[in-house]
Amino acid sequence: MKTLYLLRHAKSSWSFDELSDQERPLNDRGRDDAPAMGKALAKRRICPDIIVSSPAVRAMSTAVLVAREMQFPHDKITVEPGIYGADMDGLLTIIHNLPDTAGSALLVGHNPTITETANELSPSALNEMPTAAVVCLRFSCDHWAEVSKANAEFYFYDYPRNVS
Repeated sequence: MKTLYLLRHAKSSWSFDELSDQERPLNDRGRDDAPAMGKALAKRRICPDIIVSSPAVRAMSTAVLVAREMQFPHDKITVEPGIYGADMDGLLTIIHNLPDTAGSALLVGHNPTITETANELSPSALNEMPTAAVVCLRFSCDHWAEVSKANAEFYFYDYPRNVS
């Protein structure tokens, strides 16, 4: 059994014209929503075996704030450069190459790819995931390379307005 949490980064700021897209930080709402989602996951007694994040500042900040609430050591978060700018096939490749020693993984990334990937893998259709939304899917398989819609079970979908 493999469990995958797909998390869209929290709301980012557009206030800094001098920053590149990768350098954009979270805005106030994002800094509130990310820990709220972490608390919601912790309330479900969730702490993934691994957290893998895009290197973008807004994604890494989201990962750190969520991890803190789940008691996951932030220095154990893996940065995967390929998540930033990945299309759905690229993100699926990253998922299929996760270490099989991990039974559960939380991936922090960007739209539209996070929503597209969730819909590609989930037996239940999802609307566009808002910022800081998380979907949990469980797969009846022993290897990440085997993860697909064919062996997927939709477990839950949460977003900030739903958990606050």
